[in-house]
Amino acid sequence: MRKWLNRWFDFSKGEFNGLLVLFGLILGLTFLPLTFNWMNRDDDVGEDTVSLKELVWMDEVRKSAASVTFHPKNTRLKFEPFIFDPNEIDVEGWQRLGLSAKQAQSVMKYVEKGGKFFSKEDVQRMYTIAPEVYARLEPYIKIKSHPVPSYKPYERKAPKILAVVDLNAADTTTLLEIRGVGPAFARRIVKYRERLGGFYKLEQLLEVYGLDSTKYQEIKGQIKLERSTLQQIKINEATFEDLKNHPYLTYKQANAIIQYRRQHGNYASFAELKKVLLLPSETVDKLAPYLSF
Repeated sequence: MRKWLNRWFDFSKGEFNGLLVLFGLILGLTFLPLTFNWMNRDDDVGEDTVSLKELVWMDEVRKSAASVTFHPKNTRLKFEPFIFDPNEIDVEGWQRLGLSAKQAQSVMKYVEKGGKFFSKEDVQRMYTIAPEVYARLEPYIKIKSHPVPSYKPYERKAPKILAVVDLNAADTTTLLEIRGVGPAFARRIVKYRERLGGFYKLEQLLEVYGLDSTKYQEIKGQIKLERSTLQQIKINEATFEDLKNHPYLTYKQANAIIQYRRQHGNYASFAELKKVLLLPSETVDKLAPYLSF
């Protein structure tokens, strides 16, 4: 056969073998259905046997259909009306009134979270209750009256009267009565007052360490001054030790006052005191309430 084909086609040995395999596959696919039917034929099957098989099959279908429960979507829920307060009934009660289990649970969640029904309209506003369901329920809703919580009228407290403290006479305990003054400020005020000899104007509080203008504005309405309590220095008798500790004088200025007095005699007025070279006139003006001649 190969020789015969080679007269018309120039096949190699491998190409010829491949052609035979392809031809065999085509024949096999052609006769496969006939072979399958022949192998599965049943020569003994008669009309009675076929009828019997059909009856058995139909019986199995009926049994399967009987085991399936059909639940139509539009099945009406039971409705057993009774007088009820929506604030008090439970899940079973809502279901007796025609709500599904899911709807009843939704209403109960609203109540459990603190929701209240004060009128029939409140029931109507529940999104889980359809208008037609509410129409059936409305005649049976009887909401008990709930006492309105009483609120004690607001009583405005009388403003606390702030203490007014004499800045030159108060000790640290008394200074604590000033709103805005704590223990630290109280100690600093007393210590500075002792060095100064007393305050002659309220603004001198700004000289206290840490007491700024904001704090001063907060407390200035709670303080007063008695200037008669100022401690004065006798300028013509004072020693260097008496002058050096005053907060308005430096060591050099205190020494200059003593040296000038030794050279020129006692001071007669503030004008003579201003002749001391190391004393600016504004320093003398600040010292004036604390000096006597």
